Amino acid sequence: MSTARSHTVPQHVAIIMDGNGRWANKRGLPRTLGHKKGVEAVREAVRIAGDLGIDYLTLFAFSSENWRRPEAEVNDLMGLLKVFIRRDLAELHRKNVRIRIIGDRVNLRGDILPLLEEAEETTTRNTGITLVIAFNYGARDEITRAVQALAVDVAAGRLAPEDITAQRVASRLDTAGIPDPDLVIRTSGEERLSNFLLWQAAYAELVFVPEFWPDFDRDVFLRALDVYARRDRRFGGVTSAPTLAVGS
Repeated sequence: MSTARSHTVPQHVAIIMDGNGRWANKRGLPRTLGHKKGVEAVREAVRIAGDLGIDYLTLFAFSSENWRRPEAEVNDLMGLLKVFIRRDLAELHRKNVRIRIIGDRVNLRGDILPLLEEAEETTTRNTGITLVIAFNYGARDEITRAVQALAVDVAAGRLAPEDITAQRVASRLDTAGIPDPDLVIRTSGEERLSNFLLWQAAYAELVFVPEFWPDFDRDVFLRALDVYARRDRRFGGVTSAPTLAVGS
C-alpha cells in the first residue's frame, strides 16, 4: 500500500523508459537482455513509487511506432510483456496496485489483448498506486481518436461544435479519469517526448536523466524527484513559494 505522499512528491509521474538496447550494446550483449533487464527496472520503479506515496505511475512500454522494429525484437518484447503480466499480476494485485492500459486496442494480437484486459479487470477495485501502462500508444493517434469520437457526436446532433471544450476532449482520451502528469522523466539522455502524452503533459515538468532505463534505480528516481521539487510550477500564473527538495 502507498505511504502518505509528501507535498514535494508529485501525484503522477510518467516515464519514457529509453535505452534498453543501448545498455545491452554498451556491454556487448544481445538487445534482448537489455529488455529483460528493463523489466527488472519496471518492478523497481513501481516499488519505489509506491513507497514514496506517488498515486499514479505511467510507463511508456510500447509505442505505436515500435511495430516498425525488426520482427524478432518485437516478438521478444511481446514475450516479455506476457511474462511480466503472468508473473507479476498476482503480486501487484496483492500489493493493492491498480493497472490501467492506454493505447489503441484495435487489431492487437489475439493473445495480447486478453492479458491486458485481465490485468485491468483483476485489479480494478484496488485502491493503491495506479500503474498506467502505455501499450501500442501514440499521443497523436490518441488525440485523433478522441476528435473522431467527438465528430461522430456532432454529426449525430448530440453535440454542437461550440460544445467541444478542452474538458470534453480530455474526457475522450485514453487517460480519462487520470490526472495529468506532474513530472515526465526520460532516461538515456534523450531530450524529447517522442509522441508521449502530448496533451496531458502540457504543464508537466520534464526531467531528462543520462542513465539507460535498465540502470534506473532508487537513486536515479530520487534525483529526478529532487529536480522536480526545486521547480517553480506557475501554470501561467505568478511565482509560487519555493518548495523543499525531496529527501532520500
